[in-house]
Amino acid sequence: MEEKAINNNSSNRNRGNGNRFSVPTNDQIRAREVRVIGADGEQLGIMPIEDARKKAEEAELDLVLVAAQATPPVCKIIDYGKYRYEQMRREKDAKKKQHVVEIKEIRMSPNIDDNDLNTKVGAARKFLERGDRVKVTLRFRGREMAHMKDHVHILTDFAQALSDVATVDKPPKVEGRSMSLFLMQKKS
Repeated sequence: MEEKAINNNSSNRNRGNGNRFSVPTNDQIRAREVRVIGADGEQLGIMPIEDARKKAEEAELDLVLVAAQATPPVCKIIDYGKYRYEQMRREKDAKKKQHVVEIKEIRMSPNIDDNDLNTKVGAARKFLERGDRVKVTLRFRGREMAHMKDHVHILTDFAQALSDVATVDKPPKVEGRSMSLFLMQKKS
């Protein structure tokens, strides 16, 4: 039982070491034959792994496996440190460019007044223009629960007021003591 705990700890230690780019290089490549791309990007052809390693040593660079699933596997003669740096930079740039869509929630009660509703519509419009999804929730308390179906029109009116910038992602749905509607930005 103690051995199991020791093994689990050692596997957990290796998770967060930051070595996400553990690409086989030089002696770690196990294929018999590989397609080799030279340091300047030219195709050197298919050759046995020993010859490819020799060419990498002659160029004083590393033999890096870039496409393991190809037949035969593709290796490139490059500086491994530079390759890792470029991979991390590409990943960082991709992360900067992606926009995380958040779900913003707007809560209302069934006896909301028109002006209050217009204020909530304005807030939802801002969220939608920013690219976020909006969850419009109508919360019911006490005796209001008995008349849930009578208040669906509030959510449909809300969606109608935003029809120029939004489309209904999920129609009104009852979830416990509330009724929700999801809106998302119209694709232009």
